This record gives sequence, C-alpha cells and structure tokens, in this order.
Amino acid sequence: MPQDDVFPVPPGFAAHAHVDGAEYDRLYGQSLDDNDGFWREQAAFLDWTRPFTQVSDTNFAADDLRISWFADGTLNASVNCIDRHLPAKADQLAILWQGDAPGERRTVTWGELADKVNRLANVLKGLGVAKGDVVTIYLPVIPEAIVAMMACVRLGAVHSVVFSGFSAEALANRIEDAGAKVLITADEGHRGGRVVPLKRNADVALAGQPSVAHVVVVRRSGAQVPFTAERDLWYDEAVATAEAYCPPVEVGAEDPLFILYTSGSTGKPKGLVHSTGGYLVHAGTSWRVIFDWHEGDVFWCTADVGWVTAHTYKIYGPLLNGATSVMFEGVPTWPDSSRWWSIIEDYRVNIFYTAPTALRSLMREGEGPVAKHDLSSLRVLGSVGEPINPEAWRWYHSVIGGGRCPIVDTYWQTETGAVLLVPIPGAVANKPGMAAKPYFGIRPEVVDAEGNTLEGEASGNMCFRGSWPGQARTILHDHARFVQTYFAPYPGRFFTGDGVMRDADGYYRITGRVDDVINVSGHRLGTVELESAISSHPAVAESAVVGYPHDLKGQGVFAYVTLKDGIAESEELRKEVVDWVRARIGPIASPDVIQWAPALPKNRAGKILRRILTKVAANDFQNFGDTSTVADPAVVDDIVSRRQDTLAKEQA
Repeated sequence: MPQDDVFPVPPGFAAHAHVDGAEYDRLYGQSLDDNDGFWREQAAFLDWTRPFTQVSDTNFAADDLRISWFADGTLNASVNCIDRHLPAKADQLAILWQGDAPGERRTVTWGELADKVNRLANVLKGLGVAKGDVVTIYLPVIPEAIVAMMACVRLGAVHSVVFSGFSAEALANRIEDAGAKVLITADEGHRGGRVVPLKRNADVALAGQPSVAHVVVVRRSGAQVPFTAERDLWYDEAVATAEAYCPPVEVGAEDPLFILYTSGSTGKPKGLVHSTGGYLVHAGTSWRVIFDWHEGDVFWCTADVGWVTAHTYKIYGPLLNGATSVMFEGVPTWPDSSRWWSIIEDYRVNIFYTAPTALRSLMREGEGPVAKHDLSSLRVLGSVGEPINPEAWRWYHSVIGGGRCPIVDTYWQTETGAVLLVPIPGAVANKPGMAAKPYFGIRPEVVDAEGNTLEGEASGNMCFRGSWPGQARTILHDHARFVQTYFAPYPGRFFTGDGVMRDADGYYRITGRVDDVINVSGHRLGTVELESAISSHPAVAESAVVGYPHDLKGQGVFAYVTLKDGIAESEELRKEVVDWVRARIGPIASPDVIQWAPALPKNRAGKILRRILTKVAANDFQNFGDTSTVADPAVVDDIVSRRQDTLAKEQA
C-alpha cells in the first residue's frame, strides 16, 4: 500500500488519548503474556457484589467446549450502568433523543433514567418476572427501549430485543424460541415518515404463543390499537403507580444477560446467548478506549436497538461509562439527506459511529447536504457492520471529518460481543478500508483451507486463538450448532466465517464472507475487493457482487450497481465499469453481468442481504429464506423484475 494511503494519528491527538502508540504496545504485549492478569485489571472497572477469584476457564475441544469468565463473581448490570453514577450525575443528561419528525425531542437525565428503570422493574416483578426469565422487547429507537433493557437486568431477567422493523412472523419465531414470559412493545413506531404497526404485529405474533402472559404497551403515537383485557397494560399507567425503588438482584457473572438473534438463510434464527460479567467488562472498557471518550463528550451510534452494535456500543458501553448519548428514531435521508448532519450540529456530537452502507447512500447526494452544517464538534468517527471500501472511507474522513478525525474501523460480530480488530485512534495510524490491529487480549490468526496458520503477509480465513470475556457462550437450545459453526472448522480456534488479508505492517483487511469468495476459472476472487473496485468508479454510488453459475468458468461475476444521483443507465457506462475493473484488478475480475440497481436489498442496520442477490443472479426467484429483515421489500421486487426482463430479452 502506498505511503500516501497511510493517515497518521492526528497531531496532538495522541497526547490526550487514553492509549497512545507506546501504551498500545505495552498493554497488548501484557494482554498476551498474562491474559488473565490483563483482564483481571480490566474487570476492576465494574462494581462487583462478590469479587471473583478465578478469571477464565476455557476449553476449545469440540466435545467439551467451555467458555467461562469471572465465574464465581456476582454483580448486577443495572447497578453498574446506572446506580453507581448517582448521585453525582443525577441532574446530568444521559440521553438526548431525536424523534423521526424534525423538532420532536426529549432529554433524560441520569436521575430520571434511574427512576424509570426502577419503576418498570417493579411493574415486571408484579407480572411475575424473576431471575432467568426472558422478556422480549419490540420497540422503536426510543428511551423506553433502554429503560426496558435495564429494568430486565435489574431483576436478573434476560432481555431479547427484536428489531422493530421485523414482521409478526419473525417476532413470533423469536418469542417462541426464547420462551418469553412478557413482551414490551409500543402502539406504533415512526420511521422515515412512515408508521410501523408494532402492537398489531405483536398481536399477530402472539397468536398461539402460550408463554407470553402479559404485554406492556408504550404510547409512542397515541393511536388506537387493539387491547386485550387481562393481558395488556399501558406502560405509562403501570409505571406511574409503581414503587420508585426496586432492589437489584444479584446474579452470577456467567448468568445470561441477553439473547440476540441473527438471521440465517434457512429462516431459522440463531439465538446467541451472552453472559453478564464478561460481556460488561469487555463492552465497558473497550468502548472507552476505542472511541477515546472523555468526560463531557457526546456520543452517537446510529444503530437500531435490535442489533448487537447498539447493545454493546450504543447502550451498555456508554451507560457503563456514564456518558451522554444521542438516540435517533428516524433514517438519514428523511425528510432530506442532511438529517444526520443537522443532528450532529444541534447536539454538538463529538463521536459518531455508523455503517458503511449508510455512508455510501449519503455519498450519492454529494457534499451539498453536509456543507450546510457545522460538524466541527466531531473528534472521532467510527465504522461498523461490514468492511468499508476505501472510497467511502476517504469521503467519510475528508467530507464528514474535515480531514482531522481518525476513523475507528471496527471489526466484530454478534458472536464476539465486542470489537476484535480496530485502529485505536490515539495509537494506530489509519489505512483506508483496513480494520488494522487487534484489540487487547485478542489473538488473530490467518489460516489456510487446511487449517495451517500463515505468517507475515498472507490471505486466508479469519480466525482467533483463545477466548475473550465478551464472547457468546452458546446458541440457545442448540449448543451443537454453536460448536459446529464456530469451533469445529479449525480446531482450537474461533472461526469467523470471513476471509482476511494481512499486509506487511500487520494490518488486517476483511475481504468478506468466505462463502462470498467467487471461484472464477480456478481463481478465487473476494467480493469485497471487486466491490471496492466498482465503487471507486466516479459514477457509482454502491455495488454488491455475487457469484452465479457459469458454463465455462464455473462461477461468473455478477455485479449489482447503484449509480449516483443524476447518472443515467446506459450500455456505454456498463462497458466502462467493466473496463474500470479490468484495469484495477485484471481481466479475470471483469464482471460478466452488470445489473443496474437503484437500491440494494438491506436490513434496517444497512447490511446488504446477499443471499437474495445470489438467488436472483442464479435465476432463482423463490425461497429467499428469512425476508422479514428486508427494510424495503419493493427493492427485492425491482431487482427480480429487472433480472426477469433481461432473461426475457436474451431468450427473445
């Protein structure tokens, strides 16, 4: 990589950062030489009811997989997230909430948050919720979502947050699998000027679900919604009469904190189970270091509360550190594409964390919407959810960050619980599109198909040796699947399912899912590399590449391409994009098919649903698996229609 593609730590940043280059080297070395000793020190960040005596107990044999951290210690998550910040911060702001409609705002102080959490915990206790019970939360991005999560853990109950954009069927599947005792939802949700019928969806989902005895309903819109006597109760009425203090329940460090479901192509979601003590240690300490948060900084993570990004770095991380956070209910492009930038200006946001797909969609609008707002408060930028292509990275850095903000390109998964690879902003220089260096205590390995560990510059499978506190413990009701998926492929290591490239400087770049590698005439091509090349064309806003059956090559390269606003689709441009890729990667990488796509099918977190694109490319227009996660079903219809039109023309 050329030197002009290395962005050093900004002058003066390291001097005030929690971790500079020398401290990173020292702490990382310590974390490898004495892993238990390092995490013992990190765990002092929490308030323990009964201190632990043993740090870790792990075994990675497939027939006896064991992951345990701080097992004999006890604590309560809500005490660590709220109580310990009182009374010092009782009158300070914990949450700055911006509704979907411009001008709709609320603020919540730490004292108000504590009151709301205690009262709801007493409501849930009155409904029979106790330690170990599961409560499903189906709410939009409103403060009550955080209140609900904290109320659950105050009782030692396990929360299962379901994304509010999911269908009734998806909600039903998750309630049934978890055996939830109570559901917390809202009358409606608002998103991008549209109404989401949450209570009506919930009623459909609960048909035939005997485990749920009660439904707590938040008044978000005030709309008339169906109400079932004896089962349903209004949130505001219930908390108004509840006791103002609920004693926290002491739980073991290895007791479950939450279940979070990830969707699979089979339609069967995986309920990842995260423990209490280890997760809180990893989430709280990594959040502070990775985002270099200092007292007084305003933090904003744009993720929906239903995703792991929000759990770890929108909710638990900031709460554990006593930080002020922004919550935004809407989308970045409504009522116009300057919405995010206006919020950053209004709230003087210092740290901003979002997804590459959202950035690419905003790039299409150009710099005009950004230029209208003062973003000088920004100090640190973050990226999450998928590899960020260099073109989007540079736009983020120069246009949003003004060339002064380091970008923490974070690599992690629902299964890992917290960040594994990241350029810590005061310590590690940025390289566009690279997740850079391992976080403390993390041992990355590049592994070939036969399981051999590769040294130096190498490309292969992304694995991690050893354990870390935030790691998921199992898949609910299916531990065998947990072992088979993550630990059986490469014994002794956690397999992420991703491909990776490590350069001469020891920087890591995720190249996409291993199953997203396309084998073209015996040449293995990573989809991320192909997409980066296509998206670097000045007319292209975004692209998604999949493989498809090819008579001669085995697999061909099928590219879905979204053009920037104002750029017309044409055969000339199609050929130009093909030549562009040939020039940057080589003839073998030339797209066999380019299909224009005004939009790509994504979930609400902005992740492209590639399994749908793969099926359409293969002319399979059915059996898309779990499509409840699709943010806009009309996008899928358009892609299918365009593919069918092309086939009809070819056959004619």
